[in-house]
Amino acid sequence: MSFVNKNLRHLRLQQGWTQKELADQLGVKHPVVGAYEEERAIPPLHTLLSIAELFSLSLDVLVQEDLSAPNAKKKLTPKKEVLAITVDKHDKENIELIQQKAAAGYLSGYQDPEFVSELPKISMPVLSGNRTHRAFEIQGDSMLPIQAGSIVFGEYVESLADIKNAKPYVLVTKSDGIVFKRVFRFEEHKDSLLLVSDNKLFDPYTIRAAEVMEIWLVHSYYSKSITAVDVQPIALVNQLATRLLAFEKNLLKK
Repeated sequence: MSFVNKNLRHLRLQQGWTQKELADQLGVKHPVVGAYEEERAIPPLHTLLSIAELFSLSLDVLVQEDLSAPNAKKKLTPKKEVLAITVDKHDKENIELIQQKAAAGYLSGYQDPEFVSELPKISMPVLSGNRTHRAFEIQGDSMLPIQAGSIVFGEYVESLADIKNAKPYVLVTKSDGIVFKRVFRFEEHKDSLLLVSDNKLFDPYTIRAAEVMEIWLVHSYYSKSITAVDVQPIALVNQLATRLLAFEKNLLKK
């Protein structure tokens, strides 16, 4: 069930705007807003993106959650910005592939629907159609046995608060670009994230949470070949993460 029509009226009234004022904000004609609110029409994708951006909402919350309900929560993206998506001729979301050669461009164009629409597309029918997915070509060997050149598939995560410790994520960051690591977030250290490699030759390190622009939970990957490698068990990774955070906290107290 879509709540977008109901939500549009609710959000407009919250701001104290008339239908004409909202229409001016969205760049549409006054009667169009009336048609949306009265459920005589459904906003097209580009208008939905404009509405979500205007009210600092993620697209799925705008469409799927009743924002007028007493317990409704506005789920925002990490930067309180809108995720750019594209759809196929059947109105299903595409899975865009970010290749290594396009990684730098993605950092500046990740919110631009035109840029995203020009990225290569991958068809993966087995993935849930109710989720937004993206594919990333990884580089380096910090996450062996997943080798450089492999394609990892990530499911979009809206909030830093939704990160589950020790799970593998692709993070799109201001400081380090696109990184693929196991991520840890601790309640006592909310302003930073701990990134840990599966390859024990790489040391863990932290980044500021404010540096994160997008979060993708990696659930599968494609590789042309797999090499057996001694990989750290999750228990050891957890112990290492806890020790490192404790060490950093002690440093801050000095």
